Amino acid sequence: MAPSGSLVVSPAILVLLLLGTPWAHGRRSDVRVITDENWRELLEGEWMIEFYAPWCPACQNLQPEWENFAEWGEDLEVNVAKVDVTEQPGLSGRFIITALPTIYHCKDGEFRRYQGPRTKKDFINFISEKEWKTVEPVSSWFGPGSVLMSSMSALFQLSMWIRTCHNYLTEDLGLPVWGSYAVFALATLLSGLLLGLCMIFVADCLCPSKRRRPQPYPSKKLLPESYSQPLKRVEEEQEADEEDVSEDEAESKNKMKTDSSQNAIRQRSVGPSLATDKS
Repeated sequence: MAPSGSLVVSPAILVLLLLGTPWAHGRRSDVRVITDENWRELLEGEWMIEFYAPWCPACQNLQPEWENFAEWGEDLEVNVAKVDVTEQPGLSGRFIITALPTIYHCKDGEFRRYQGPRTKKDFINFISEKEWKTVEPVSSWFGPGSVLMSSMSALFQLSMWIRTCHNYLTEDLGLPVWGSYAVFALATLLSGLLLGLCMIFVADCLCPSKRRRPQPYPSKKLLPESYSQPLKRVEEEQEADEEDVSEDEAESKNKMKTDSSQNAIRQRSVGPSLATDKS
């Protein structure tokens, strides 16, 4: 009889396992996936966001608690989401993720970093008792929608693109590592030259250079008073010098006239004396 009982129990267990396995694996997750395309949905409503990586052991240990917490999201009126930083490097740079897993709370566009215990009960208390009010929000300068964080996101995306290109050049095309570095160095040099030419063109369009023309000699009327006074002094000195020169010339002329008249008188006086001697 014992073998028959075991045969009866084992099919029942097998049926339960067959029925329960698809239900466990086919159940839809309540955790929403955030990407670079839909991350602005975080700016409306209340959210709890987890940043994780599939290879991270701590992230793997957190997944069951996070899934269980997401089941309470509808009752707590909070959206539970996750971000895979390996697939979304732009969001990793936008939120400055330096450790994994990292959890953020968002309420109407204000982001706060969650640093408490990581259990379902603690997550529920954090939302239901509004413990997030005791946490200081992230500054607007470092908010994910700021210009600074947008630039950081673009930088992270560029770094991931460079890594992808490096893997393609070395693994698919078979280039050596130094060859890949040489390609990136040449591309950086050419892009820098092109950017410099564009900046020069834009600067020349906005602020065109003016050709220098020879400046005419400034007239007396256009000169300011600070320059007119020294010029007047120079002119007066020149006039005084001219007057001195004219006086000297007049004196020299007068001397020449007196000398010529004296010579004439002497000649006249000498002439009659010579005539008497001859007689």
